[in-house]
Amino acid sequence: MITIDKLKKLKESEDKVEFKKGEGGNISYDGGSKPKPSDRRRCILGYVTALCNEGGGYLVIGMSDNYPHEVIGTKQNLGSIGELESKIYTDTGIRPVLYELYENLKRVLVIEVPCRPAGKVFKFEDVALMRVGEELKPMSDEVYLKIINEQEPDFSQQFCEGLMVSDLDEKAISVLKEKYALKQNNPIFKTLSHEQLLSDLELLKNEKLTNAALILLAKKEVLNEKLPQAAVMLEYRNAENQIPFDNRIVFSEPFFILIDELWSTINLRNGSFPIQDGAYIFTIPFFNEEVIRESINNAITHRDYRKTSEIVVKQFPQRLDIINAGGFPIGVNLENLLKTPSTPRNRLLADVLQKTGIVERSGQGVDKIFYNTLIEGKAEPDYSKSDYFQVNLKLSAVIEDRAFALFIVAVQEELPETEKLSVLEVIALNMIKKNAAKKDLDAEIVSKLLEKKLIEKRGKTNAVYYILSKDYYEFTDEKAKYYNLQELDDNQVLNTILQFLSKESKAKMKDFVGLFEDKLSRKQVRLRIDKFVMNRILEQKGEGSASIYKLSDDYIKRIEVISEAINIGMKEMERKQSQKIERAKKRPKKD
Repeated sequence: MITIDKLKKLKESEDKVEFKKGEGGNISYDGGSKPKPSDRRRCILGYVTALCNEGGGYLVIGMSDNYPHEVIGTKQNLGSIGELESKIYTDTGIRPVLYELYENLKRVLVIEVPCRPAGKVFKFEDVALMRVGEELKPMSDEVYLKIINEQEPDFSQQFCEGLMVSDLDEKAISVLKEKYALKQNNPIFKTLSHEQLLSDLELLKNEKLTNAALILLAKKEVLNEKLPQAAVMLEYRNAENQIPFDNRIVFSEPFFILIDELWSTINLRNGSFPIQDGAYIFTIPFFNEEVIRESINNAITHRDYRKTSEIVVKQFPQRLDIINAGGFPIGVNLENLLKTPSTPRNRLLADVLQKTGIVERSGQGVDKIFYNTLIEGKAEPDYSKSDYFQVNLKLSAVIEDRAFALFIVAVQEELPETEKLSVLEVIALNMIKKNAAKKDLDAEIVSKLLEKKLIEKRGKTNAVYYILSKDYYEFTDEKAKYYNLQELDDNQVLNTILQFLSKESKAKMKDFVGLFEDKLSRKQVRLRIDKFVMNRILEQKGEGSASIYKLSDDYIKRIEVISEAINIGMKEMERKQSQKIERAKKRPKKD
């Protein structure tokens, strides 16, 4: 927060500040009804837009524009600066910070405007504005083209002046060596000197250490001095509508130490939901470790370290928010978040994390976050509060659909590795579950799900829609509402299986499911097969989708004994019948 003494010494053009007296009445918020565009622009929204396009600055109301600037005082939005801040953000997408300063009871309102993201131009009334002297003018073509062609600099690749190898944390370096050697299957890497290690990973170039080396490996005190915004704040609140936190812990260690300590602390308050349905018994944690780690990795890798705010993790009993400075990388937005390959804002940092196995590949983190959240029956990860200046991720711990979690687990167990459901397929299933319109679904994904018989087409030609297959509803209390499944008894099922195995000798679960496609659900088939295995009628080899079933040796012997007994019985009956016939022949005939 700037002070009045500093403001008095600033110059409007050089220091990116705009002074307005605001003594005779409030500055117009949006230009009002003034007929000339040039007059309407001289308003709060106009100046905020222009200052943001210039790289950020201050709109100061209540001080004269003559140097040195005198405090005049203003009643601009007295008692409503929170409302003004919210309106500016809603109308422009720019996230300002507003506060009041006082000198001898004279009030000054400061609107601190952030720097625009690289490649982004903001507009007022569809016009990109820039300041020219006392005027707000349409941005020149030269400036406009220069901005939209910008590329974000890789902060992590830039040199950190004054950082020495002796400033790095020995434990963090040791963890880095261990993880790299394991990921690359190269144990010799652990024997390298620090300088060779750093050079190989491009953290040391021309005898200078980079910002990536600072973030990943620097001692806590060095990191606090050179880049305090690299810290992560963990705040815990007992209620989601609670504003003050109950506990706050600051993690300012190098990444290779921080990430494990942060997860361990979050996990201290972690709980789980027990899930049981027949043979399926498992627990789902409130906060999935892989989801939380990937979310924090993304925040650290993609955040804008030029911003002075830290990453904030807000933990509630059944929700967790992760907020980091800097919006999505260039080219990424809410609509294409899962479909557009991500370009890390800090490429070198991301590369090191990939080489050490912290992340598998650039851009895969969001896939994992969505996939692992949805297969647990939880709500989709919520990025809707993100904007050009920050990414805000909300993760719910609440299981909204227990049946969906069981359905996905059952499906994935039966599918071979090459056919396992992808994140986009799981998202499509979730959308169909929520009655998404056909036009909102990817046709190629829908085709794959139909082929795997995980969804069904309903409706007529001009009103086609999709629902999840009957297997999903077998895990719900609504199956009778949607399906009239024919219930077969165990003998009928066993006879059908015996006929199949007499020809094929062995089968997979998907073969059995196919036998009863129109009569039993996947779950009903699975329960019967499990029962036959338990009763030693069938023998199972392997696990999951690799399981092979055949008639058990014990059952075959039982069948052979029964067959032999039947044969003996038949022979005995035949013998007795023959004897009866012979006696009849020898009996004297009556006249």
